[in-house]
Formats: sequence, C-alpha cells, structure tokens
Amino acid sequence: MDEVWPPLEKGLTYLLTNLTEGFSLNKYMDLYSAVYNYCTTPRPTAKPSTPGKPVAGANLVGEELYYRLMNFLQRHMKVLYKAAETRMDDSLLNYYKKEWDRYTTALRVLNKIFEYLNRHWIKREIETEQNKKQVYEVYTLALVIWRDDLFAPLKNRITPALLSLIEKERNGEQIDTSLVKGVMDAYVNLGLNKADPLEIYKRDFSNFFLESTELYYTAESTEFISKNTIGEYMKKVEERIQQELERVRENGYLHTSTEPQLVVKIQQVLIEKHKNEMWAEFQVLLANDKNEDVGRMYNLLSRISDGLERLREILEKHIQTVGYNAIQDCAREAINDPRLYVDTILKVHNKYNGLVKTSFKNEAGFVAALDKACRRFINDNMVTKMAKTSSKSPELLAKYCDILLKKSPKNPEESEVQQTLEDVMLVFKYIEDKDVFQTFYSKMLAKRLINNSSQSEYLEGQMIAHLKNNCGYEYTAKLARMFNDMALSRDLLDNFKTSTKELDGVEFSALVLATGSWPLQPPATNFTIPKELSACEQAFQKFYQNKHQGRKLNWLLQFSKGELKAKYTTNKHGIVFQCSTYQMGVLLQFNEQEEITTDELATLTSLTKVTLSQTLATLLRTNVLTMEPANGKITAQTKFKLNEGYKSNRAKVLINVRLEPQQQEDNDETHKVVEEDRKLQIQAAIVRIMKNRKTLKHGNLMSEVIQQLQNRFKPKVSVIKKCIDILIEKEYMERVDGEKDTYQYKA
Repeated sequence: MDEVWPPLEKGLTYLLTNLTEGFSLNKYMDLYSAVYNYCTTPRPTAKPSTPGKPVAGANLVGEELYYRLMNFLQRHMKVLYKAAETRMDDSLLNYYKKEWDRYTTALRVLNKIFEYLNRHWIKREIETEQNKKQVYEVYTLALVIWRDDLFAPLKNRITPALLSLIEKERNGEQIDTSLVKGVMDAYVNLGLNKADPLEIYKRDFSNFFLESTELYYTAESTEFISKNTIGEYMKKVEERIQQELERVRENGYLHTSTEPQLVVKIQQVLIEKHKNEMWAEFQVLLANDKNEDVGRMYNLLSRISDGLERLREILEKHIQTVGYNAIQDCAREAINDPRLYVDTILKVHNKYNGLVKTSFKNEAGFVAALDKACRRFINDNMVTKMAKTSSKSPELLAKYCDILLKKSPKNPEESEVQQTLEDVMLVFKYIEDKDVFQTFYSKMLAKRLINNSSQSEYLEGQMIAHLKNNCGYEYTAKLARMFNDMALSRDLLDNFKTSTKELDGVEFSALVLATGSWPLQPPATNFTIPKELSACEQAFQKFYQNKHQGRKLNWLLQFSKGELKAKYTTNKHGIVFQCSTYQMGVLLQFNEQEEITTDELATLTSLTKVTLSQTLATLLRTNVLTMEPANGKITAQTKFKLNEGYKSNRAKVLINVRLEPQQQEDNDETHKVVEEDRKLQIQAAIVRIMKNRKTLKHGNLMSEVIQQLQNRFKPKVSVIKKCIDILIEKEYMERVDGEKDTYQYKA
C-alpha cells in the first residue's frame, strides 16, 4: 500500500484541483490500473501448512485503500473550508458553487477510477447485515464527506445568504439566478437518505425559506393594503403569486417540491389573512360593474377553503335586489306590458349570467346563486305584489310568447324570434307556477290556431319542443294533439268542400276539435244563427254525421268569425268588415230593419244581456253603429242604426276588437280554471302516495305531496288539507282511530 498510494494521491490531487486543465487518458489508466492491481494482488488467506509454501488464492482487499481515500478527501475539505472562512454573502455563494461544480465533476472520474473497489470490497461490506463501518460507494462517500466536513460548518452562512438574495429579487433587484440554482442543486444532491432524499434541502433551506416568506409578505401586505385599494391589492397578490411560482417551476431555481408548501404559505398570508377586507369590497365591485376585479377576487379566494361561500351569498342577494328594483321601476307599465316585463327580467339575467360565465368561470356554486336569485325576484316582485298573486309572472310570460308567435308586422325575423324564445325558456325555468303558464299558453295557442294567426308553424313546434325538454311529454301532450286536430280538420274540410255544392255564395269553413285536447269552454249564451248562415251550418252537420255516426258536434260560436260586405257606405266598392259571429248576427238584422232596439236584438239573436252589451259596445266603439241617445248607457230601449257615413281607407276593416273588461274576465276565468285543476292534481297525488304507502303520518304526507308537485306549482298547505278532507269524505282514505295525525288508505 505504501508503494501504491503516493502516486495515486498525487493523481487524485491533480484531479480535484486542476481537472479544468485537462486529464489525459494515460493518467486515468495509470490510476485505474493502480487501484485494480492493488485490489487483485493475491494475499495469503491462512498460515501455510508446510513452512516456506504460501497457500495459493486471493482475498478481497481494499479496506486500507478505502480509508486512505476517505482521509485524503477529508483533508481536501479542510483546505476548502479554510479558504471559505472569511467569505460572506455573495462571495461565499460564488466560492461554494465554484468548488461544488469542480468537486462533483471530478467525482465522476474518481468514481470510475475506483470502480473495481466499488464492485468488490465495498459491495461486500455494504451487503453485510449491519454494515457497522458505514461503508459507502466512492461517489457517495465523497458526497458524505462534503456534507459533513464542508457543508455542515458553512450552512449557517450559506442559507441566510441565499435568503438575502431571494429577498433582493422580491424587492425588484436583479440577482444571479444561476448562482442560486447552483447552490440549490447542491442542497438537493446532498440528500443521501433513501427514505427522504430531500432531507437536507427541507431541513437546511426549505423550512427557513418558508418562514422568511411568511415574514416578508406579512409585512408587505399589511403596508400595501393600508395605502391602496382592494383592486390594486389583488393585482399585487396575483403578481406575487406568479413570481413565486416561477421560482419553483421548470425554469426556476428552487426545487419543485417546494411549490405545494410555498403556495399554501402565500395563500395564508396574502389571501386568508385579508379575506374579510376582500369580502367587504365585493358588494362595491358588483355595484360598480368592476367585472375584471370581481373575476380577480374569485380567482384569489377560490384558493382558500372557505373563500367563496361568502361571495356566493353576496352575489345572490345583489342579483335579487337588482332584479327586484329593475321590475319596481317599470311595474306600473309592466303589469300590462308582457314584453317590457320579460325584457326587464332578461336584461338582468343576461347581465349576471355573463358575469357568472366569465368572472366566475361557471362555477356550480355561483350558477346556483344566480338561479336562486332569479327564482326569487321573478316569482316575488312589485308586479306580483300589485297583482296580489305570484301567478302573474307565468301569465305575463305566456302572453309574451303569444306576442312573439302571433303574426305581426312588428315582429323580427324568424331566426331572431327563435333566439328570443330560447331566452324566454331561461325565464321559464325559474317560474314556480308552471301550470299557470301551461294554461295561459294553451289557451293562446288555441286562439292562434283557430284564427290562423301563428307567425310560423316551425316556431310553434320549436316552442313546444323546448317545453317538452323542460317539463316532459305529459306537459305538452295536449299541445301536440291540438296540432294533430288542425291537420285532421283541414283534410275534413277539403272533403266537405268536394262533396258539397256551393252554399248560396257563402264561403264556409269549420274546425273539428277534440274536447279533451283544447282548453275551450262551451259558449255562455244561446245564439240564433242568422238565416244567411244556417244553411252552411246544417250542411256541415249533415256531412259530419254521415261520416262519423254517433259523434256529436258542439258549436263554439264565440270563437267563430266571418266577413261581411257593407254596401251602404260611401266607399265606391264597399267595405268588408272582419267580425265575430255574434257581430254578424247583430249586423245582418239591419238587412231587414233600419232601426232596432236592444230588446229586439236580444230577441232576434237570443244573446244574453251581457254578451249582447259587449257585442254592441264593440260595434259602437268601431263606429259601425250609432245609438240614440248618443251619450247614454245601453238600455233595453236604446235604438241602434247603421252608421251610413262610415269611412275607411282600407278595403277590409277589423272590427272584432276585445274590450278591456272582457280581457280581465278571461284572465280571471283562466286563474279559476288553474285553481280547480290544482285541486284535482293534489287529490291525485294524495291518492297515489296513500295507495303506495297504505299508512302515513300527516306531516310526511304533506311533504311528499309538495315534493311531487313542486315542479309544476307550489301547493298551499291549506289547499292540501282541504283536499285530504275531500278524499276522506269520498272514502278514499280515513283517519286511524286513536291517532289523529295518521291516515290510512281505504279505497
């Protein structure tokens, strides 16, 4: 060993100190061969059995060489440490990085030189059960010596120097990031514990780094937020988070394992500690439409566990208030203007729906907050309060649909109407009383179909498809059958016209509609069909009875209409009046008499007093008739004449106008129909539940009924109780003896 080591030591010294000047292959082979020859030279393994004759064989040797190498490296560390003793801050870091790079580069060559030692003696020692001598492979040994003899005494100066550089960078100064990264790599590579390879990095740098980060940002955030707005503070936080992430990601100088803890620490200091200030500012940002800052606040507060719930509550309350105030501002007009009412709702919804999509990234909690707020202000607002019913919203929505789908020169193009209908469905999903909408919509659809006033069959079909998607097949089944009836009626009418000769020059058409599918009530008055029209009615009645024996036709003349040509006017070619059948019945009487009293008209037409008064009022309002006395109320003896001075620039004049009292009566009647339908639906739900459960407590029955019907309407508790009493009277169910709050199915 004494012969082998001196040249080996000389070569190793050169390798560790002058490798940059070059290291020839010959030098490498000389050193490698020296180690190899030493390790493979035969050694006596036992005392010779015969004096003078050694026992042949080889023994795995290397212990002395191993410890000489260890001592050599330890002496080298002392030299390096002595040179570093007086260095501080950047000077120390530069020196440490330079020597680390030199050392680790040399180690790769050194490890190969001692490869044979690694493969044999060291391997055997490591594989012993306890490895009491703590033997390492040469490369690892060199790192252990660096860690224990150089890094350990210097780390209390190196770590603060690194933290100082990072703080300078945070303060906006330029630093040598490659220097920091080089030293960081040394921390990481010194982690030789297989159970925790980053032990050195975490213990001697990362923990101190996180502490300094907390102190730095606590001081900065407190000072910054006291001098700036929340909006500016949030921008600052975003910048800081991005800067810190750049330090730990791919091109940064900190190890990526630092990121999770660093992010948590930043969030605690910059967001968690200042969340109350941000919450307090959120309402102001919403009120001033600071959508960019709203989105920024969402992004920041979404990083902490309880950051968003308060925002959702504030947003919900804000939207509800804005919606309520918007409707309140136009309530007097909107209560009678469906377009204004729905447009006001859509304006609020679209504004905040856009906010939820962009600033809140359609996060489920904020979508739910928007839905709750819209549901509240749509079903409970100044218009519903003025109408004294929450059913006003679905009524106005149905009327708005009627405006869109009815023929009108004011309506936009079909594609635009289609988009508007999709917007209407956004409002529809928030309506609680969907049965009210269904009733009004079906009545208005019936009128559009009967009067042939639909703008487009395609749009009608699209609307029904939307309703079906939202509420299911049952909700739209009758609406679909109405269209089917219209198609059958057209075929039936074609057959009638083909098989029937011309009826005294009268052009006649009829619609045959199934009673169960159409929301049409029988007429509230008798009516004597004028002789000019009776032939048509009798001919169609006969045709239909021959085609469908056993079926009965009920004539709904209150929905009928026709055209009369007035030849008595000053217009050269006369005027065609478009009027109701009741108006026709009144006007045709003037072919026989010039002046007729109210009583006489009642006798001739068989109309009730109310219906006749309404019919005469429309004819007076359109100046078709005059009355005497002119300014008085219509009485039994009021006299009526044709207005022979009637003038119009149009060849056809619509005189079938509805009076406001009639419209209000229709609305009231529709609401009564809804209430009666609700009672039947509640009773049906109770029977279904009791039939399934057999016995049920009162509270549970109430809950299940409400749950079953809430998608169509919100049943009132008082009405449910009345329905229970009705079913008990009808013997569908009974109260259990001795248990007042328990019911039992009976039927």
